[in-house]
Amino acid sequence: MRWLSAVLLAAILGGVLTDLVLPAPAAAHDVTTTAQAEVTGTGTNVKVVLDLEYDLLMKSAWLYDEAYDAKERTEQLRQLKINRDAVTTYVTGRFAVAYGDKPCAPTPVGDADVRPRGKVAFAVVTLTYACRGESGGAHAISSALFPDSESFVHSTKTIVRYDLDGEKGSAVLDATAPTVRVGEHKASSQIGEFFLLGAEHLLFGLDHVLFLLALLIGARRLRDVIVTASAFTAAHSITFLLAAMGIVDVPSAIVEPIIAGSIIVVALANLLGRAEDRLGKWRLPIVFAFGLVHGLGFAGALDIDQGGSWELLLSLLSFNLGIEAAQLAIIAVLFPLLVLLRRTSAARWALAAMSVPIVAVSLYWFVERIPLPL
Repeated sequence: MRWLSAVLLAAILGGVLTDLVLPAPAAAHDVTTTAQAEVTGTGTNVKVVLDLEYDLLMKSAWLYDEAYDAKERTEQLRQLKINRDAVTTYVTGRFAVAYGDKPCAPTPVGDADVRPRGKVAFAVVTLTYACRGESGGAHAISSALFPDSESFVHSTKTIVRYDLDGEKGSAVLDATAPTVRVGEHKASSQIGEFFLLGAEHLLFGLDHVLFLLALLIGARRLRDVIVTASAFTAAHSITFLLAAMGIVDVPSAIVEPIIAGSIIVVALANLLGRAEDRLGKWRLPIVFAFGLVHGLGFAGALDIDQGGSWELLLSLLSFNLGIEAAQLAIIAVLFPLLVLLRRTSAARWALAAMSVPIVAVSLYWFVERIPLPL
């Protein structure tokens, strides 16, 4: 009966993971997205550069499937050009800048560009905002991009980085807090926003969660968990900060397959025997090395393109602390359950049943993330 329980558990876990991993139908976009906004200027002259997920932008602008299904960069650029007015109408209707409580008038600048973020194409839309009002006024930035009501995506966040009239800072805008007022945005708010963003990124980043779960399955003692988690934390914190600050730059086409491969290695070690026995003295160096790669993945979530911008350091540290808090929460919940499970007669089969789907899903990710030759 043990083998039957293991098979059933593997099938259930595998089905859940498959639902989470496999892409949803084109008609329904049941994932979240993060828009990026760089806002610069002085007084009545403001420039905004927006990074918006291409297919979502084209769907939200109510364009035909030929537009949002375009995969090649050349075709995406062509669709953005011929649908420039529709895209501008959508973006300016949901992203606004005000000066002294008076709305600023937006004007598109040139044609939109396209650039990849991981394997996802993002449209780069540039706007200038002409503002009215007396000098010395304060700017307000608002975003209602990709709301839940559009049904294509949920829980959208817009990361705003601004440099206006000498005021530099960052903010995370969402449906509950859609506006940031420059000069009134306190550091404490910034810390809380990026802390939550970091925690959500780990919790909703299934690949990072599965890597952590694979590590926990292979850890028999609390000491193993503490040492392993510390090595992983130290490693990903190093590369996260270096990459987010623009000091290290590794293409996501390299990072993402390696992240999937790291899960395969650790989960296979669990299947073949005790992870500490299989990995031996190389266990900590391997976890540390994979942690360095995962840190690059975490940095990709912020996609900061301002090397040496120390004004963003507070945001980066807050984001990383959010990751750590979520990681500790997962360990606190799962490790005691795994300890209890190991005390049962079905421990060997149950742990194998959890590892098999992890290997299968990671193999799928690994193949799916390898760039195809043009």
